[in-house]
Amino acid sequence: MSNTAEVIEPREGHREVLESVVVRFAGDSGDGMQLTGTQFTHSTALTGNDLATFPDFPAEIRAPVGTTFGVSAFQINFGARKIMTAGDQPDVLVAMNPAALKVNLGNLREGGLVIVDAGTFKDRDLRKAGYVSNPLEDGSLEGYQVIEIDVSRLVLESVKEFGLGNKDGLRCKNMWLLGLVYWLYGRRRQSSVDWLQAKFKSKPDVAAANIAALNAGHAYGETAELPRGILGYTVREASVEPGVYRNITGAEALAWGLVAGAQLAELPMFFGSYPITPASTLLHTLSRLKQFDITTFQAEDEIAAVCSAIGASYAGQLGITSSSGPGIALKAEAIGLAIMVELPLVVVNSQRAGPSTGMPTKTEQSDLYQAVFGRNADSPLVVLASNGPGDCFETAIEACRLAVQFMTPVMLLTDGYVANASEPWKIPDYDSFEKFPVRHHTETEDFSPYKRNPDTLARVWAVPGTPGLMHRVGGIEKDFDTGHISYDPANHQRMTDVRHAKIAKVADHIPEQEVDQGNQTGKLAIIGWGSTYGPISRAVGNARDDGYDVSHIHLRHIWPLPRNLGELLKGFDRVICPEMNHGQLSTVLRSEYVLPIEPLTKVQGLPFKIAEIEAAIRQALDGQE
Repeated sequence: MSNTAEVIEPREGHREVLESVVVRFAGDSGDGMQLTGTQFTHSTALTGNDLATFPDFPAEIRAPVGTTFGVSAFQINFGARKIMTAGDQPDVLVAMNPAALKVNLGNLREGGLVIVDAGTFKDRDLRKAGYVSNPLEDGSLEGYQVIEIDVSRLVLESVKEFGLGNKDGLRCKNMWLLGLVYWLYGRRRQSSVDWLQAKFKSKPDVAAANIAALNAGHAYGETAELPRGILGYTVREASVEPGVYRNITGAEALAWGLVAGAQLAELPMFFGSYPITPASTLLHTLSRLKQFDITTFQAEDEIAAVCSAIGASYAGQLGITSSSGPGIALKAEAIGLAIMVELPLVVVNSQRAGPSTGMPTKTEQSDLYQAVFGRNADSPLVVLASNGPGDCFETAIEACRLAVQFMTPVMLLTDGYVANASEPWKIPDYDSFEKFPVRHHTETEDFSPYKRNPDTLARVWAVPGTPGLMHRVGGIEKDFDTGHISYDPANHQRMTDVRHAKIAKVADHIPEQEVDQGNQTGKLAIIGWGSTYGPISRAVGNARDDGYDVSHIHLRHIWPLPRNLGELLKGFDRVICPEMNHGQLSTVLRSEYVLPIEPLTKVQGLPFKIAEIEAAIRQALDGQE
């Protein structure tokens, strides 16, 4: 069999044409499901479909093989229309073993397609997954289309010429099934062939075996008699704005946005971080971008990471640190120090399900209180939130801009879903972004470290070692005029007030809040933040198509809130706020505007489904669920 792969596209007339499809690959953590999903994503992007992905994997490095605890999955929604989410329900479930079937079958739509490796449904495998009978034989899969294939046997046949043992040969199962799904949806294999050859350049036999398995799975689809007349499907290209696109994850976009922000500020970047799920990818990505005047530092702990970033800002660079909720808690005192000394600092919080260790690989939006209020004393800072993978780029630039213009820490909230998910991203023109170059203070006349810009109230940024500008900063309160240590009560009041007023002034330097969809006033507004953007946008769009008077408002600037937001919300009879926590933004909005904001909460470690928000809209407007 040839180890190169060029797909001859089947005639469209032999295939059912679909507008969009949701496919979920599921298997053991060691079965390569994330890799399989990523390869399918790349091929789908090259095909010209719009897409959104949802990697869903356990926290355990390797749970016992064949158990439900170790099931890893990758879901992709792709289509010829604009794709906003990874999909409410899969249309296709590719299950590598009984455990994968058991964990994921309940999410499959009625009548959906199940592709299973029948070779793994032996008595021992079934017991480990918790089955008392074989679901392929007991009728429990009635209502679904089922393709049973002994993939384990077929993949070993396809790679036997390469001299691999049983264990190594079975590692190619994911490529075999990927080849089959490529055939099912008319995807080209060449991108995966190229990737395999590059990945295993030093192990050509391994590359060749995986390519052979990929081709064998594709050939099986072409030649086998599949049940119920399945002849494959066509998903046509999406209509997108002209430009150069690439597939991007939220972590990648965030890294590039931070690089762009530092470049627009004309500052070197220092990134101090400590590994933690799901934030570690940001450190990995930035460590490969040192050509952009970036220093990356993997610290021994969270406190050292944030303090090193503060030290870099004190020395005149743009200090950045990142973590997830537990790590942000450890950084809290040092973030308070950055507030007190008034230095720019970008803090990225990739939120996860908590509290404490919680569910490290599952998504949540439960750190909004922590971001806005989670430090001792009156210690305000700026809080932003990105709404999806592509939006991370511009949100990161905005975080850098506000940090240096207002000499303040800025917390940028993302979450596990945004960080790990991917989507096509139109590469922007860097020259279209307005620069905000930093000019460190050099004037010695009447110098004080707390001399302020009257427009922003930001203090001057004098780099240590600049002749004539010797000064000290620290966690002890300083005199408003001289910068010397002060325990004067009136001075502490004045400094507390000015730190608060400085952050309040940020509202004058950010855009007014716009309505994403719908009218400026009406019966119902759905307000959200962060990764709820996709499901809210689709749900509101669907409801408006059905004639409902509903609008969508989505916040990037969480604190301070946009200056017109209160009046905007007052224009609606009801306001519902979906969020993946117990109602944190709802509480903040009620506190700020004394409005009856209605929370719609979900804390399951999973994103909202479109249907869940559609049901809330129907219930609010006509009492129907």
